[in-house]
Amino acid sequence: MKNRPGVELASLTDVGCQRENNEDSYGYWEAANDTDFAASGRLAIVADGMGGHEGGQIASRLAVEAFAKAYAGASDSDPQKRLLTALKDAHRRIQQRAKQDPQLSSMGTTCTAVALIDSHLYFVHVGDSRLYLLREGKLQILSRDHTLIARLIENGLIRPDQAQDHPQKHVLTSALGVSDDEIEIDAPPEPLLLHKGDILMICTDGLWGQMESGEIKQALASQSPDAACRSLVHLAKERGGPDNITLQVLRIG
Repeated sequence: MKNRPGVELASLTDVGCQRENNEDSYGYWEAANDTDFAASGRLAIVADGMGGHEGGQIASRLAVEAFAKAYAGASDSDPQKRLLTALKDAHRRIQQRAKQDPQLSSMGTTCTAVALIDSHLYFVHVGDSRLYLLREGKLQILSRDHTLIARLIENGLIRPDQAQDHPQKHVLTSALGVSDDEIEIDAPPEPLLLHKGDILMICTDGLWGQMESGEIKQALASQSPDAACRSLVHLAKERGGPDNITLQVLRIG
């Protein structure tokens, strides 16, 4: 995956150990000419599809393709607005495709997308894929899980330590393509200024759900993005790999 100097990028996806199909998708885009690149920056996307049949594969692939196309073609000068427009366009595209085929009526997907422009991070997020930032040895989750479990924890109805064994831990409260109503979108009020050495990771729950945050931090901090991708996927599969596993790692140079 080619990209301009300034950011070291690596991406990896794996079907895991228990699934027949890989319903995850990812994409990376940057403009070919320097003028457009200055305005649009680098775009990285991860999507985790669902919906049985081939629905999950179709939904996640549509999300990535539609998002990148809409973002690249948007004329708004505000990167955050461009991301929101692209996300809503991807949502509509999945809905339209589902209406054309009754077998795809239940398909949907998570979507987490970041834009890096002139040392600033913008992002939009729907679902339970995650965006992490590792800075000076501290790992933090920048995105917010759109899940029933997260809502229960936020409302004080269950403790965080009860989430792992909860029977409804995989229930999403927001996803692209699955509702005619307005989707719940997570986006920062202001862009985040990135520092040299910062490491970003976008990943599906097939990765983060199989390990502790300390293990993620250790891999990102001690290895190149490419090696970290491979070691984290290997670790998730050692833990049983019950789901598809996808991640993109970007280290700011």
